[in-house]
Amino acid sequence: MPTEKPIVLILCTGNSCRSHIAEGILRKTAGAVVDVQSAGSKPSGYVHPLAIKVMAEIGIDISQHRSKPLTEFLERKVETVITVCGNADQACPIFPGQVNRHHWPFYDPAHAEGTEEEKLRVFRQVRDEMRRVFEAYGAGRSDR
Repeated sequence: MPTEKPIVLILCTGNSCRSHIAEGILRKTAGAVVDVQSAGSKPSGYVHPLAIKVMAEIGIDISQHRSKPLTEFLERKVETVITVCGNADQACPIFPGQVNRHHWPFYDPAHAEGTEEEKLRVFRQVRDEMRRVFEAYGAGRSDR
């Protein structure tokens, strides 16, 4: 009988940028062994278009992701919670069955100002920082 993959839930406040970037990277890296999801403590209701764009640049499609509240996961057995911003870390509940919790904060690229190219530069920088962390974490999960 196949066992369910453990849920890794990535939380951010707005669930519009960082959590979706992390979800896309981790799903590509370790999606065979973990069920990667993301949510927000105060979801924005959309996935930021520049997050979608910079992820497409590295071959990861997050265009079908949706911004959702962390309450969608309160009745599910979440094995690992990873917060990627300070506000989500403070607002994060304990989930039934939760075994692990990690807090890896990243700058919010949605706050970038300037031209679209200047904003894209910030989104790419954050994506690349997150990619290093989440690919390493995903490789560790896949090696278990």
